[in-house]
Amino acid sequence: MATQFTPEALKFLRGLARNNRRDWFEARRNIYENELKAPMLALIAAVNGELAEFAPEHIRPPHKTMFRIYRDTRFATDKSPYKKHVSAWFGRTGLSVKSGGGFYFHLSAKELFVAAGCYMPETEQLLAIRNHLAEHHAEYRRILANAKLRRLMSEFDGERMARLPKGFAKDHPAADLIACRKWGVAATLPPELALSAGLPQELVSRFRAALPLVNFLNAPLLITPIQSRKIPTTISPLQRLL
Repeated sequence: MATQFTPEALKFLRGLARNNRRDWFEARRNIYENELKAPMLALIAAVNGELAEFAPEHIRPPHKTMFRIYRDTRFATDKSPYKKHVSAWFGRTGLSVKSGGGFYFHLSAKELFVAAGCYMPETEQLLAIRNHLAEHHAEYRRILANAKLRRLMSEFDGERMARLPKGFAKDHPAADLIACRKWGVAATLPPELALSAGLPQELVSRFRAALPLVNFLNAPLLITPIQSRKIPTTISPLQRLL
């Protein structure tokens, strides 16, 4: 099975962006299954084969790595039933499926987006990572400054809080990092790149370069919860929402 997509796949995604309705999708389900889902699973399998060499802890079966195209609209204002992209998340074994640091990519009609890092950590994970950054911020900055990583990816917006969380000094040298809600790097590439036979390597080269960053973010999450809580504090209702 080919590990790249066809022009028909991009055409489908462009159409889905304009016609995000069940009747439109169901009439073209065979196109989605053959031109998007099947190549996506083959691509994930190929990436898994490469991860086996340098990040085996991030290998999961393709069908568990690929996200469903269906949106969860239960609490959303936008009731569109489908995502406008196909996507995959290579999480870390030992952590819950969608938590911690990992590797991600998605393909839409507008972009091939590749990312690595920790995007939506749970409340306790947020505290553990912030404590880790407070002690090892110089190491984290060295990782981000790596020339190869900077050539392939850029640091993404960490959604910094206006105030530091309780327990951290305003003048801490890692204040800018501690204030973030997420950490990582990303690259936005033209969608036409997904039509190339070199697509797996485009993803793998970025995942390989970002591995030290992902390992750094996962380090405090792979120890026991008691060990990770170095700053005892009561979690406020606001922090639970971060």
